[in-house]
Amino acid sequence: MITLLILGLLKQNPGAHGYELLSFMEEKHYKYIVNFTKGSFYYNLGQLVEKKYIVKVDQRDNTRETHNYNLTELGEKEFEKLMYKYGTKTDYINLSFYVAMLFADDYKKEELTKLIEIQIEQTKNKISLIQLSLEHDENIASYFKKMLENSLSHHLVNVQWFEELLEDMKSGD
Repeated sequence: MITLLILGLLKQNPGAHGYELLSFMEEKHYKYIVNFTKGSFYYNLGQLVEKKYIVKVDQRDNTRETHNYNLTELGEKEFEKLMYKYGTKTDYINLSFYVAMLFADDYKKEELTKLIEIQIEQTKNKISLIQLSLEHDENIASYFKKMLENSLSHHLVNVQWFEELLEDMKSGD
């Protein structure tokens, strides 16, 4: 999915340099949609150049040389292909925590309690970050805002579920 993200951003921002694209991804909180790191971003950027989906155009400004990127015709076609691929795909909601819960009965109750408390804390942190984005970023595109609101709803439900799990454990269910 990071490939689609990079191609889409270059479609919106032709001639952008790598750091500019990465900053844009971080500012717009795209990490809620696509899992990426700085390293994975630059690796994928390099792969897109190798596959000739984008072309690197070196430019020099007053202080330094930058590597700017543009979509190629092949990149435009790949963008269209990936839009269809991901636009028609429906994923299961899958938390890593679900796998751990498969073996909850085989794990120490006190340790399981700690894991659930960690999940609650981490999920509440995500909720806070999403709420901050929704409240303070007036430049959020309408579709992305709706996606963040949907993500927020899922996280709120997960906190409720985690808290119910803790309550069940305390009551012995």
